Amino acid sequence: MGRSRRRRPEPRSTDDSFERLLSGFRRTEERRGNSWNVQPVGPGRSDKAYTCPGCSRPIPPGAAHVVAWRDDGVMGARADLEARRHWHSHCWNLA
Repeated sequence: MGRSRRRRPEPRSTDDSFERLLSGFRRTEERRGNSWNVQPVGPGRSDKAYTCPGCSRPIPPGAAHVVAWRDDGVMGARADLEARRHWHSHCWNLA
């Protein structure tokens, strides 16, 4: 019996898979007595420009950054999510 002539799929780049894995993990952080949801956005994962509330400078489309929103706001989870903001990662770390 001969060998199969079907092409084997090429292995995915581990770098790409790892970046994809990391780009969606949400974590909770405490800042100044408040609880915040923080979710990283990996490079190439956004298609829109945002203004960072930490430095008032633009975050260009495709740039890695974080999205943060309150986890314990008095108006409820939906209002907290709607009030989320996109930050440069370094600005969030300094906040």
